[in-house]
Amino acid sequence: MPIAQLTVELEIPHAQSIKDRRQVVRSMKDKLRRHYNCSVAELDDALLWNRATLGIATISSSTSYLTAQIREIDRACHRLSTGLGALVLDSWADIVPS
Repeated sequence: MPIAQLTVELEIPHAQSIKDRRQVVRSMKDKLRRHYNCSVAELDDALLWNRATLGIATISSSTSYLTAQIREIDRACHRLSTGLGALVLDSWADIVPS
C-alpha cells in the first residue's frame, strides 16, 4: 500500500512564547486529524517560538486517491494557517510506493 507524506513548515509571527506557538500547532493538528483522518505530528524540537514543522501521513490502496487527498490537505494547511495567524513557508509532498 502506498503512503503519502506531507511536510509543512510554518511561521507564527505573533508567537511571543512557547504557549502561543503550541496553541497554533495544536489547533492545526486537531483540525487536520478531524477532517481528513490523517496522522499529524510535530517534527521539530520547538527551539524557535515562531517556527514549526508538521509531518502529515495517510495511507490508501489507491495512489490516485492519495494524490488528491494530499493536495486537499495541503490546501487546508494554507487555509487553516491563515485563520490562525500563521504563514506556510514551504510544503512538500511525497508518495512512497509499497
